[in-house]
Amino acid sequence: MPVNRSRRTVLGTSTAALALAVSTLVIAAPNAAAEPVDYGKGGDAQGEGGTDKTGIFAAARIQYSGSVAKGGGAGNVTSSDVNWTPPPCWYAPYLGAKDFKKKMSEDLERQINAPGMGGHAGAALNEMQRHYEDEYGWTDTPGYKDYNVDKDGEGMFWAAVENPDEPDPLKRGSCNDLPFWVENGDAPPPQYEEAITPEILAALAYQHMELPDTEVTLAPEATTKVNLPTWAWLDKAVFDEVQATATLNVPGFNIQATTTARPVSLKLEPGTKDAVTYPASGECALNADKSIGEPYAKGKADQTPPCGIRYLRSSGDSTYKLRATITWEIDWTGTGGAGGDLPNGTFGSDQAVTVQEIQSVNR
Repeated sequence: MPVNRSRRTVLGTSTAALALAVSTLVIAAPNAAAEPVDYGKGGDAQGEGGTDKTGIFAAARIQYSGSVAKGGGAGNVTSSDVNWTPPPCWYAPYLGAKDFKKKMSEDLERQINAPGMGGHAGAALNEMQRHYEDEYGWTDTPGYKDYNVDKDGEGMFWAAVENPDEPDPLKRGSCNDLPFWVENGDAPPPQYEEAITPEILAALAYQHMELPDTEVTLAPEATTKVNLPTWAWLDKAVFDEVQATATLNVPGFNIQATTTARPVSLKLEPGTKDAVTYPASGECALNADKSIGEPYAKGKADQTPPCGIRYLRSSGDSTYKLRATITWEIDWTGTGGAGGDLPNGTFGSDQAVTVQEIQSVNR
């Protein structure tokens, strides 16, 4: 069954009218789930007493596992590439044919009969209705005969999903093609570049990843002296790789991706210009044993730490905010052997450091 190419080419009406017509078809969040879908073999998807018999649960439910933010929100990792962002929207399995017909018919009927719904907007709605009811409704773009109900259970209609963690509403709404049919086991047509893939899931796992707090060990701890080198280090036992997995699992289309972050360096920012960092760049590299820096030991007071800070001025009655930021190398693997690199991520936290003047006594 041919599918529609784009709402921009399918309908010869205004963009504003099309946006209104398609607005009720967008799934609002990546965890949104549709009602059970009937296979078309007779009876409801729910059996007596609410027991699931033959229903398939559509659609668009992305499940996150591993080290991810609680409550489904975005995690704390920040991409070091300012030009890279997670996808603002995508297309995902939505509803089987029977349930899609029920929902679409109700939505279109409500909009067509809304007060003042005429002109271009009304024409767009009527053309959209013809698109899903009559496979020969348009001369340039084939539609679907009776919403493909004779194929119920053999595939699903896919629809746009907005990423709720994308702050730009225009980007969230940029997946604006009409819902389209995909047979079970088939890939979406190539013109739908935003159709959900392992790579998109990897980017979403990146967005939801929760990295551990970065609290370095200091010596002297919390309180140091002017011009006294302060050693800083992270032990390998509390400094390991982090993984987050995103999975989309519906009949006929099951994919997943795991995003892995590995720590590679620590950056120290003293919280004042009156300080010197070791090394001078403030970037402390990963050691061979996957630790960072070196623990202070007796007899090293006059040595330069491989990772640390020397404050040049007292913090007075206040403190300096030492910021410790870890850079993480991030890659991913997914269904079918797919995989690749993602931009490095960073996450840091602040520690209060008191810097005192060295008191001397003249005799």
